[in-house]
Amino acid sequence: MVDAQEARRRLDAAADTIVEDWQAYRTDAVSQAELAAVMASVTNEVGATLAGRGGGARPETSTPLERKLLVGLRREVLAQCMSADRTAAADTIRILSAIETVSEQFDPGWSDHFQDRLTGPSGLDLVVEVAHDLRSPLTSILFLAETMLRGRSGPLTLLQERQLGLVYSAAFGLNAVASDVIELVRGGDRLVGRDAIPFSVLEVLEAVNDIVLPIAEEKELKLTMTGPAHDLRVGHPGALNRVLLNLTTNALKFTGEGGVDVSLVEFPEDPTRLRCTVRDSGRGIPEAAMPMLFEPFRRRQQAGDYAFSGSGLGLSICRKLVEAMGSTLTVETVLGQGTTFAFELPLEIARTGEDLA
Repeated sequence: MVDAQEARRRLDAAADTIVEDWQAYRTDAVSQAELAAVMASVTNEVGATLAGRGGGARPETSTPLERKLLVGLRREVLAQCMSADRTAAADTIRILSAIETVSEQFDPGWSDHFQDRLTGPSGLDLVVEVAHDLRSPLTSILFLAETMLRGRSGPLTLLQERQLGLVYSAAFGLNAVASDVIELVRGGDRLVGRDAIPFSVLEVLEAVNDIVLPIAEEKELKLTMTGPAHDLRVGHPGALNRVLLNLTTNALKFTGEGGVDVSLVEFPEDPTRLRCTVRDSGRGIPEAAMPMLFEPFRRRQQAGDYAFSGSGLGLSICRKLVEAMGSTLTVETVLGQGTTFAFELPLEIARTGEDLA
């Protein structure tokens, strides 16, 4: 049984943390006292929903500060529950559900004017706003799925573990799409840290494998990961992870039988360069699809029995990130046999003892 008082205590603690960090909201609030007053109002709305009383009557529209505080409240609740035990995880679900309910009450007419705004001059800003809003609940799903997979909510059967793995992979994929939208607006070629850093290639491969393995197992596909002879390198592990994850997820999506091979191997004549490939045994890409493959937004088209989506964000971002790392993303495909995405990276071998990312 979830303790309503404990859930409210956690909610208030999250709200207090946001008020203490009022500097982040100064553009919307004149003073910390004003922020505290608005935060108290928002928290009371969520608290009333937690208690089953509803949030009461709302004005026709909420203020930007109220909406921003709700997003911050959701994020802080998650941050304070990272070490959650079974009871705290249940509290977290209940609080997040109440926050989502209040979010809908804060702007009940949002869906009615969504299309008008989308086609208006601020349409791009709206898309980015929606992407930001999507990431918060998706982060909640990722957190809760990971908590359950680690056994913090009780033991799981093998079937439940596999199903949760699929939930995690799906949420991660949707979260990546939202991130791609935001990155596209920013230019899409931003590296996390302009300076190259030491990192482990095998750790990057393992991180990708952990996320996509449930998809491969569900489709009964063979998934192989091959790393270089020299593991420790100097480069941009965040960008490399994102590219490999996107390409591998796409490969699994369009492969019905066989498998997907992810390989990062050294050139024999130059061990400081790696050839990175993601190869699948899928249906291949029809010639009609190739000219628009890397377009960030494209009309959904059907080429034979191959349908490619109207959002090429993932591949567009991959190409930009690969170029930012000093290479070019190429694709080779044969209908009925498979597709290979490849790029070459200059990655110096890290010296022993260098701090890893």
